Amino acid sequence: MLKRKKQLQQKFPAILILILLWVGATGTIKASAFFQDDQETSFNQYKGEVVDSQTKKPLVFATIALDGTNISTISNTEGEFLLKVPNTTTDGNVLISFLGYSTKLIPLSQFKSDKNVIKLDVSMIELSGVDITIPKDARELVKQTLAKKGENYFNDPTLMTAFYRETIKKRKKNVSLSEAVVNIYKTPYTSNRKDALQLYKARKSTDYSKLDTVALKLQGGPFNTLFVDIMKYPDYIFTEESFENYTFSFDHSTKINDKNVFVIDFKQKAHILEPLYMGKLYIDAEKKTLTTAVYSLNITNKDMAARIFVRRKPKNAKVYPTEMAYRVNYREKDGRWYYGYSNVLLEFKINWDDKFFNSVYSMTAEMAVTDWESNINGEVPKSKDRLKSSIILSDEAIGFSDPDFWGEYNIIEPEKSIESAIKKIQRQLRRAKNNSGQAIPTP
Repeated sequence: MLKRKKQLQQKFPAILILILLWVGATGTIKASAFFQDDQETSFNQYKGEVVDSQTKKPLVFATIALDGTNISTISNTEGEFLLKVPNTTTDGNVLISFLGYSTKLIPLSQFKSDKNVIKLDVSMIELSGVDITIPKDARELVKQTLAKKGENYFNDPTLMTAFYRETIKKRKKNVSLSEAVVNIYKTPYTSNRKDALQLYKARKSTDYSKLDTVALKLQGGPFNTLFVDIMKYPDYIFTEESFENYTFSFDHSTKINDKNVFVIDFKQKAHILEPLYMGKLYIDAEKKTLTTAVYSLNITNKDMAARIFVRRKPKNAKVYPTEMAYRVNYREKDGRWYYGYSNVLLEFKINWDDKFFNSVYSMTAEMAVTDWESNINGEVPKSKDRLKSSIILSDEAIGFSDPDFWGEYNIIEPEKSIESAIKKIQRQLRRAKNNSGQAIPTP
């Protein structure tokens, strides 16, 4: 049984591994370039939101990028964004794109510092009505796409700077937030070598009063999102053998960045009992490039899922994952594509032996690349300076810092609920300081 559990855990390295503990138990562009020791502001920032032009609903995870540069960010779950641009850059255009919508290009000079509302129009098409040959076999198209990674994706070592965030919620209430800036030493997409990660800065906030009698920790940190890069790590979802366990079919086509895109649905065959995946693959019709993937784990056996993902738990509780969802977006530069953003969501229940009601939690991990440059020499940090795949980020983060801590670095704009949680904790710290009459260390 123990051997089988270990085999299953090794088969799903891109999936969050949950840790439940009793409270009280045991020469290149780098992220540092975005943190200034002085107080001089060296950037301009532009806040706003991206919405559907007709319904006015927020567009979640839209890409906002300064065209012709590597500077970019994404909108949060409320459609809001914050883009920071060096104050030496006054010209140029901002490109706003979202899956299934027409891309917009807006002059930077038209942006205000706040309250920019970007309205995008839906762009749904039928590829049968344009001059493009639709493949007959959806499975074969997916295989061709994976085989063309050397042709369509970055094939030189690249050093990326990324913003990473972990959030834990109890039902709809935020109870924990950890954030970090990391350097990703990205190896070529044709290389079998894994990418290296280096932590630059991290911060956290946790309200343990909302965590029942357990502390939740997420093992793997940024690796959970990095391994969702299907084109770099295809064996975590599609192996040569597992292809026969899936059915592939064409869905309605769409557009991304004004490019025609095939939409492929995939799901595991009914007779397969082992948990596999189901979702959609968005493939550029002309170059056969994967631009986006949205999928989830088919939890057919909750006991098996629990054995895979729950590393430790209290004896008087049963823990079951109820949802595992993933998303990865790729971006294009000079005809080559690269990993840009990924998101992983885990939802689960805790059934207590001595409680009538269960506890429902969700854990979200997301990472966005905000800048990059070539790393032709293939330099990587020494082993002792690299993140280990077993990292627990909340143990590494030293606490919440002043907002200026993040300087000109492009981050994912916090949702209002997160903002409220931060402000509440800050107020609690100020009250504690006033009541004690003693200095409180900066969190």
